[in-house]
Amino acid sequence: MKTRGSQSALASPPLEMLTDAYSTMIREVGEDLRRPGLVKTPERAAKAMQFLTSGYETSLEDIVNGALFDVETEGMVIVRDIEFYSLCEHHMLPFFGKMHVAYLPQNKVIGLSKIPRIVDMFARRLQVQEQLTEQVAKAVQEIIAPRGVGVIAEARHFCMMMRGVEKQHSGTITSTMLGDFKSKKTTRDEFLSLVSQRTNPF
Repeated sequence: MKTRGSQSALASPPLEMLTDAYSTMIREVGEDLRRPGLVKTPERAAKAMQFLTSGYETSLEDIVNGALFDVETEGMVIVRDIEFYSLCEHHMLPFFGKMHVAYLPQNKVIGLSKIPRIVDMFARRLQVQEQLTEQVAKAVQEIIAPRGVGVIAEARHFCMMMRGVEKQHSGTITSTMLGDFKSKKTTRDEFLSLVSQRTNPF
């Protein structure tokens, strides 16, 4: 199985290198690293960055791990409201939100927990929302070759909230539709209708 996820897998930089980089940055903004509140900050920030970019070390093969199952159903499968957190590749500020992933099985389904893990793998890289949405859709398409895949992402971006236009309540919606989700309006409308239902049934 060829996977786009594995093509981007990289080793995480050593903790010491990231710690030194954060030390330099903190000094350059005018702070004193000897101050009690900052003594351990470079190392803490380095560990946080390693976690937030851990998607570079993950591959689709690792995530799927054989969790593909033969089925005869053709009904739509949706995993809705998957929380994600990522870092904007333009300013390295967070953006966060929810993603809805749907597909139409064609002889195979993937374990439900694997879809949020795929979202996390791509989100834990330096990203833009448009690319993240497309990467998730293409990964699902590649893994199980369904009749179609639909992905919608809703997010807020700190690069718009903390700087720049400083708009606190604006959100961004992106979508990628493949196969039947792109070519068949009824399929696309069903997906949009189901993800717009905000009542939690559980």
